[in-house]
Amino acid sequence: MNFKKIVSGFAIVIAATLVFTACDQKGASSSSKDVVIISDIDSVSYAIGVDVASSIKEMGFKEINSAAVGKAFNDVFNDIPVLISREKAQPIIRTYIDKVRAEKAKEAEKEANDFLEKNAKKEGVKTTESGLQYKIIKEGTGAIPKVTDKVKVYYKGTLTDGTEFDSTKEGNPASFYPNGVIKGWTEALTMMPVGSKWQLYIPPALGYGANPPRGSNIPPNSVLIFDIELLEIEPGK
Repeated sequence: MNFKKIVSGFAIVIAATLVFTACDQKGASSSSKDVVIISDIDSVSYAIGVDVASSIKEMGFKEINSAAVGKAFNDVFNDIPVLISREKAQPIIRTYIDKVRAEKAKEAEKEANDFLEKNAKKEGVKTTESGLQYKIIKEGTGAIPKVTDKVKVYYKGTLTDGTEFDSTKEGNPASFYPNGVIKGWTEALTMMPVGSKWQLYIPPALGYGANPPRGSNIPPNSVLIFDIELLEIEPGK
């Protein structure tokens, strides 16, 4: 997420916090139990609160001090000297977000290691020196691609919880060079004979690591599971 958008999101959440800590025109605060949805501004305030709070929670925040946010809103709109200036607010937000992301990445890395450790013991699963794990569903008899060979494959990618994040469709295979994809794919494709179907279990270090593609539903440090069928290769020139 773009930092400017994050900061603007926090600016919006100040308004949204009125849902939790409503302030009257004199600056007095009241409990969220007193908040009712009557006017248009009531509705839009609550809607903003739901939207922004959900986004912040998805970013990894496990808690937020809504009373502090409400006080900041009240201070700004009533021209009361603020406890933290706007200029100092942005680096504070940035530092905290970085901290939250680092904690999430560390937790995800541990989960990935735990999964791979257990998965390596399952029947039929093989582990290479790099840490790539794979299971042969069907062994092909064709040629094995080189990194400079263009390949055609069918595939489906899922997370360890079964969430699908990418796939090809029947009749529309993907075409690419093995040296132009993630390391786990490169290694697997250059071991697979044409006609093979494998299931890959790709560690974060051989996948996207802590930086998955923007806009994807792949969390940082995820194990990637791919069902892949190597259809054919076109020798490179």
